[in-house]
Amino acid sequence: MTITLERPAFDSLRADMRGEVIGPADPGYETARRVHNGMIDKRPAVIARCTGVADVQAALHFGIAHDLPVAVRGGGHNVAGKAVCDDGIVIDLSPMKGMRVLPGERVAQAQAGLTWGEFDRETQAFGLATTGGAISTTGIAGLTLGGGIGWLQRKHGLTCDNLLSADVVLADGRFLRANGAENEDLFWGLRGGGGNFGIVTSFEYRLHPVGRVVGGPVVYPFDAAREVFRFYRDYSAAAPDDLFVEFGMATLPDGQRAVMVFVVYAGPLAAADDVLRPLREFGSPLEDMTATMSYCEVQQAFDADFPDGILNYWKSSNIRELTDDAIETMVAFMAASPSLRPMVIIDQFGGAVARVPDDATAFGHRDAAYDLIIAAIWSAPGEQEAHIDWARRFWEAMQPHASGDVYVNYLSEEGQDRVRDAYGHHYARLVDLKRRYDPHNVFRGNQNIQP
Repeated sequence: MTITLERPAFDSLRADMRGEVIGPADPGYETARRVHNGMIDKRPAVIARCTGVADVQAALHFGIAHDLPVAVRGGGHNVAGKAVCDDGIVIDLSPMKGMRVLPGERVAQAQAGLTWGEFDRETQAFGLATTGGAISTTGIAGLTLGGGIGWLQRKHGLTCDNLLSADVVLADGRFLRANGAENEDLFWGLRGGGGNFGIVTSFEYRLHPVGRVVGGPVVYPFDAAREVFRFYRDYSAAAPDDLFVEFGMATLPDGQRAVMVFVVYAGPLAAADDVLRPLREFGSPLEDMTATMSYCEVQQAFDADFPDGILNYWKSSNIRELTDDAIETMVAFMAASPSLRPMVIIDQFGGAVARVPDDATAFGHRDAAYDLIIAAIWSAPGEQEAHIDWARRFWEAMQPHASGDVYVNYLSEEGQDRVRDAYGHHYARLVDLKRRYDPHNVFRGNQNIQP
């Protein structure tokens, strides 16, 4: 059933908001309803582009009063398209881009509409950073609330480990602050529990000195994939906390399929050559593109591979061990991909991530060794079925090597059992928290914890 709001309803919301209110008849609607994943094609009844907390409260009150499904948009980058909904209200935080860096305290206060590229630009003016996403157009809000995997995680922990406080609008419209001294239970749940408990309008982060880093890929021909994969297994296992090592299989701009080891070294530059020498001396690479660069540059390294509007579908699992059988399965599926565009990525955990006590935050997979991302990517809408089928078969074939859990921000639409896997052994505690802060499940446009 399509919900159509009458003009008086739009007029009342516009009167209550400072930001723009967009309906299906308005010129900007088609652009405003689009999210990063071009496969998502949802049509909300109204989009409320908020400028501050008062707008968020007005939009939320309007949605509840008109019995509308609620979606909350930050960067709109989530692959499952949770930032938009059919026949509901999208509470769009993307205009909220206020930010303040306190360099002496190594703290940043940032509104929820910022992307990581915008956030990093400000913090790097002071030689500071915190763990952020691997694509600069990703929103800070969704990444933080899901845990926050990023290049600095082995040295400085996940994004959520660096969250000091959050300003939140609850399902009943109340505003409160959550941190280690106020509303501690909510603060625990916000760090890994997704957007299930309220609308976070502002975040306060701990920052770290981060200057120039050494980053980039060493690229090898695809026929060397097995040897490079085994090298990656050994090299990453011995990596110091200053080094994040990623393995990838992808396609080069000339159409040639290749494998790569992508590194980000954030330690003393004088030691970089020694740390990276095993990689630089291994095998016969097509190209060694590692170089000293700014942190902002390394954060933008994958932007061109995931442009806005790209059609993509992801499957993911945490991997216990990179056995020879697991490597063989991954290489074989990549070789049999229905197109040249997919990406297969292995990310490394450990380091500071694993040293945070398990019950300190809602993020529940601190003992993970690696995660696997299977990203099916295509251009023509008619190709969707083949690519999704490939990703699902690939994922099924990897389950003997998987730990059973998954990073929540990598989930597509996969059912409630998989949502439980994402929240792991903290799920029961998160359900109790949901019952307290959102008993009617107003915030269900997410990987939902059902009260």
